[in-house]
Amino acid sequence: MSATAAPTSASTPPPKRDTGTPVVRFSGVNKSYGQVKAVQELHLNLHSGETVALLGPNGAGKSTTLDLLLGLRNADSGTVEVFGSTPARAIARGKVGAMLQSGGLMEEVKVRELVKLACDLHPRAYPVEKVMQSAGVQDIADRMVNKLSGGQEQRVRFALATAGASDLIILDEPTTGMDVTVRQAFWAKMREQAAQGRTVLFATHYLEEADAIADRVIVLHRGRILADGSAAEIKAKAGARRIVFDLEGPIDEAALRGLPSLTTLSVSGRTVRIQSTDADATTHAIYGLGLYPRNLEVSGLGLEQAFIAITDAATAEEAAR
Repeated sequence: MSATAAPTSASTPPPKRDTGTPVVRFSGVNKSYGQVKAVQELHLNLHSGETVALLGPNGAGKSTTLDLLLGLRNADSGTVEVFGSTPARAIARGKVGAMLQSGGLMEEVKVRELVKLACDLHPRAYPVEKVMQSAGVQDIADRMVNKLSGGQEQRVRFALATAGASDLIILDEPTTGMDVTVRQAFWAKMREQAAQGRTVLFATHYLEEADAIADRVIVLHRGRILADGSAAEIKAKAGARRIVFDLEGPIDEAALRGLPSLTTLSVSGRTVRIQSTDADATTHAIYGLGLYPRNLEVSGLGLEQAFIAITDAATAEEAAR
């Protein structure tokens, strides 16, 4: 997973959540491409005011899930409902805004012209200048779209996704190519959207963003949901803790690999990093080897380590069948 500067905390009020009728409902959805099962028996509800991160390794089914939600693909079986209707009808009513990772930008037009077109087409459009200011594209308003950098293109896609008062905003790897300052401003805007009762669903490889922004995290693996909860709940689900310490002198990795409850081990210089399902037993056994760890730290896993632990366990379980 890629690393990035984590967004800073904001003073935005907590989002207005509604646990009533779901904004999005996947009921027993399946989608295959030949022999590849991209989505398998997917059951998922999203509610008003939620900010939801969709995580998963490549091939997990994230893009297919978003495509189904946007009506870009049809399910082989099961149903996808958006605001109690089909995705196409919800989009036609201006209920859904989307920012896709690639495509969606006309060339040989100016940024202002493209944003104006998006506003003209939206049933509940915002003023063009407001949209451009919110997305931070005023400085490139007169630039041709095909002359933009990758980060500038992402800002324009953001403007298109927020051209009107959509109640569901779908973002696919939204901050790819953005610098840190623009990324911070982007997520501040998304927090504002959620605080107004809108639902924000984003797929990302930047797990620091998911940890800092999302109030709900969904982990997909081979088309199935492995975990669904807050970032703290996902970390707890991994069932492991991290042990870090320094050792003086030669390090016997073979002896360390024999420690009880060990799940992973890495040695960098004189620093040892361990993941363990029973940190107390592992730490006790370290001293039992006659070692004297310095700067010993025992902590819970970060979201990235938890994500890796959960998906690796699922892969190992499938391989053992």
